Amino acid sequence: MKVILLQDVKGKGKKGQMIEVSDGYARNFMLPKKLAMEATADAINTMRMNDKAAAEKAAKEKAEALAISKELRAMTLVVTAKGGGAGRLFGSVTNQEIADALKAKSGIVLDKRKIVIADPIKNVGTYTVTCKLGYEISAPLTVKIEEA
Repeated sequence: MKVILLQDVKGKGKKGQMIEVSDGYARNFMLPKKLAMEATADAINTMRMNDKAAAEKAAKEKAEALAISKELRAMTLVVTAKGGGAGRLFGSVTNQEIADALKAKSGIVLDKRKIVIADPIKNVGTYTVTCKLGYEISAPLTVKIEEA
């Protein structure tokens, strides 16, 4: 019997896949537990439409990530922090502060966990941080730290 999986089933397949299983396994286990549904013509058509919609959504998100990547590469973000003179800062500049400054300046909303700082920023100067945008796309962002 052909069934379409509604959830990931260990040893059988992932959600949305159409697989062949024995009639008894499908009727007595998968269908009652709502792990799968019978692969009728209507269900197969719905599955294909869902796959197509998911692919279009992924392509749109990847295009947005590429656009943001180009914008970040060209940008120099200025962040002000409290300093103690002689170019030293009180504490360090965190990725949350960079995310807040990025949102305030350009309207780009990035989660703080997606901003990677190689070494702690404890001095005034210009630094490069990496922004992970998903879909294996990352962009360098130039951050200029100024003393307040």
